[in-house]
Amino acid sequence: MPKIGKSAFAQLRKKSRIGVAIVTLGMLLAGCAETQLAVHGVKRIGGAQTQPTQIGNYKIGNPYEIAGQWYYPAVDYEYNETGIASWYGPKFHGKKTANGEIFDQYEISAAHRTLPLPSIVRVTNLENGKSLKVRVNDRGPFAHGRIIDMSRRAAQLLGFEKKGTAKVMVEIVELESRQIAAIAQGKAAPQVTVAEQNTVTAAPRDVVETVRLDDGPITESGEPTTSKVKLTPPSAQTASVTSTPLEGTIEEASVVQVAPVSSSIYVQAGAFSIYDNALNLRNRLYDLAPAKIEPIDVKGTTFYRVRLGPLNTVPEADILLERVIATGQNGAKVVVECADGGSATSGC
Repeated sequence: MPKIGKSAFAQLRKKSRIGVAIVTLGMLLAGCAETQLAVHGVKRIGGAQTQPTQIGNYKIGNPYEIAGQWYYPAVDYEYNETGIASWYGPKFHGKKTANGEIFDQYEISAAHRTLPLPSIVRVTNLENGKSLKVRVNDRGPFAHGRIIDMSRRAAQLLGFEKKGTAKVMVEIVELESRQIAAIAQGKAAPQVTVAEQNTVTAAPRDVVETVRLDDGPITESGEPTTSKVKLTPPSAQTASVTSTPLEGTIEEASVVQVAPVSSSIYVQAGAFSIYDNALNLRNRLYDLAPAKIEPIDVKGTTFYRVRLGPLNTVPEADILLERVIATGQNGAKVVVECADGGSATSGC
């Protein structure tokens, strides 16, 4: 067998290393479909660098009580709710979220009281039509009358940072929520078809998208009361949100402007499967505000919702909500109803 010279041997070793590197790269690329779901291309304000998202613990959690109100975390891939959104930022920046991540007000994230962590939801600002996919990784908000707490960056993109609150519709994105939940648990992400791959984004990005708002009229049952109440909201000074702008600018090209959706704010005092119970509650709340009883079908069962309003502003709704809760209706909440009668379960 002929001897191999030193130079030839060195070349052989070099080629061998290159071959190993190519095989390793191929293995990495093969896992790209799953790995890319764990990478969040968020452009930080003030810089163009992209940062990988954190992958916290998968968490559902046990029922818990806050200020007399019980919350029941659960997997719910049919979740769709309208209500009021708020945002949180500097006070919690750098602190741990409920699933062990570190909250960053410059990234797109949100807090929800019952959805699994993490989950992906689509949040639509009904006042300006802007829509954004958001990663839920924290618990909250626990203020009465709020259904979701957005990070400061998310509130900027949805156009309500300065105002502080907005009427929104929140819908869970099932496929992406399943994928991100699997990754957080160290499992393989669910397989998707080619058609689904064309419609699924790897992770929520710094992009605002427009969604169609479906019609869903709800008929009214029972005549509303004619009582009136004068609600005095807090002064403009206390109601306004004071905040300092973030460094840098928002990429306006990523924001899509569409026509605002006409909607009204109500306080929902309760929902009952027996109409007489709803009627009794409406009569008990007769002196607080005009009220109506609305039937709605939920998986074959008809429920009768007692709603007070409409209210013109979020501060007015907050005041009325506290008055309703003071009557013993701890489950009362603020809801948003579109002009055509659509609401949480039917979409606006």
